[in-house]
Amino acid sequence: MATKRVLFVCVHNSARSQIAEAFLNSLAGDGFEVMSAGLEPGVINPLAVEVMKEVGIDIARKQTKSVFDLFKKGELFSYVISVCDEASSEMCPVFPQLLAKQIHWSFDDPSAFTGTYEERLAKTRVLRDAIKARIEKWLEGLSRADQDTVG
Repeated sequence: MATKRVLFVCVHNSARSQIAEAFLNSLAGDGFEVMSAGLEPGVINPLAVEVMKEVGIDIARKQTKSVFDLFKKGELFSYVISVCDEASSEMCPVFPQLLAKQIHWSFDDPSAFTGTYEERLAKTRVLRDAIKARIEKWLEGLSRADQDTVG
């Protein structure tokens, strides 16, 4: 089976897309080459780093990347999955590649979470778990589709 290239995109590439990239790498193994990028790359959200560390995945040294830089390099992907929330979906970058299957999953932006540190951390845990569940569901769907096309 050929390696599927997946790009997760969001506005800042600081939390949602980084979490999604890390989970797909962790859950799917060698069948995927996974990247993430953003429209306005910033720095990794410390809440995202902390909640991922809680599940044994270290994203502390990850660097944010620009969607435009990947486009300029001529990167090609099988799937481009945007993970912006509905409120900012018009800002969420679309990777302009005709061959890629474009998918949108709406997730809240942890940089907009309010409350105490513990409250924001709890909301980020909910986000982390929702992203993991969505990736697991997506992988199940891909697996069934692959089985349907075999002999």
